[in-house]
Amino acid sequence: KEENRIIRKKKEDEQELKIKEACYDFSPKISSAMFLKFNNQLGPPFHVLVDTNFVNFAVKNRLDVIQAIPYITDCVMGELEKAGRRFKIALKVIKDNRFQRLKCDHKGTYADDCLVQRVTQ
Repeated sequence: KEENRIIRKKKEDEQELKIKEACYDFSPKISSAMFLKFNNQLGPPFHVLVDTNFVNFAVKNRLDVIQAIPYITDCVMGELEKAGRRFKIALKVIKDNRFQRLKCDHKGTYADDCLVQRVTQ
């Protein structure tokens, strides 16, 4: 009886392994640097659409965002203004003239929805 249990267990393990192998993609990994190699129109300075979380992360980790050309929408600006004292430094950073402002034509939309709408257009 124990031998039958062991054989069943091995068969079940083999079946699970086959299912897992079928689910995973075993294609070779390609460096993301290859994207820029084939798309030679893309190059510095990069135009970066910035959201509230990115600005806060950049301030906390002291990232130099100005190396690129950061774009910020009115929605993101409003979201940071509503956040109050918590994002006071981030608000000062984005009020810099080197941040390009993008106007929004809608009302009452979250900043994330606005950014997704801009990217998908």
